[in-house]
Amino acid sequence: MIPGAVGFQCPLCVQTGIRQTRQAELPYGGTRSRQPELTSWVLIGINLAVWLLILATGSSTSPLLHLLALQSDGMCVIDGRYVVDAAASQCAGVGGQWWTGVASGGWWQVLTSAFVHLHLVHLGFNMVALYFLGPQLERVLGRIRFLALYLISAVAGSALVMWLTEPHVTTLGASGAIFGMMAALLLLAWKLGGNYQQILLWIGINIAITVFGAGTISWQGHLGGFLGGLAVTAALVFLPKKLRRTWQWPLVGAVALLCLAAVVVRVLALS
Repeated sequence: MIPGAVGFQCPLCVQTGIRQTRQAELPYGGTRSRQPELTSWVLIGINLAVWLLILATGSSTSPLLHLLALQSDGMCVIDGRYVVDAAASQCAGVGGQWWTGVASGGWWQVLTSAFVHLHLVHLGFNMVALYFLGPQLERVLGRIRFLALYLISAVAGSALVMWLTEPHVTTLGASGAIFGMMAALLLLAWKLGGNYQQILLWIGINIAITVFGAGTISWQGHLGGFLGGLAVTAALVFLPKKLRRTWQWPLVGAVALLCLAAVVVRVLALS
């Protein structure tokens, strides 16, 4: 990594940045950000605010946690015991607490779960990664395209979690979006002839952490986010220049719709 204004600057960003310094339009159609760190700081601020709210309202027992975190299907909690087959109306009738899930109406969770953290270490690791990776991607893609990459990667992670985990398991964290960003950097480095070996090393370290943390770390969310990041980045950077204005956003939209379709099909299967 090369020292830069925001921590470190990846070699592929230096390579493209030098060529594009005097141009308002970035290599893949985005508009140059005057403050490429701003989007990442806003995302970090949202994650921190949600964590503080959850901490202030009961931490692991916070109603906000179970409202925003991802759960494929709803379930009833009575005196600390989980009743998975009870309906919301039945749960209220026996004095239980209903934890909503995507299939029981909590559609927002496929996105909001990416802003939810319970433990400070989990939050810290993800936000440090966002701090270093986010500005580099925004410098190359522009603010709107970077934000689309981040959010769609998060939804892609949630979609795969819904398919590959038990429906009453709670999943949370920005890791799917972080893996989507790593996938984007890898693809950009490969396309631009940058130092993709360094990015592969970083990805390898994160895969190792995921494997050793099996049972507590959602490899499904990581994999889904990575695949989503690859798909969005491919839609943004591999089109011929003359086709970008016409096809770039429709393709990105198609990736988002595919992720949402996977969620819908899973919900129908659980209903």
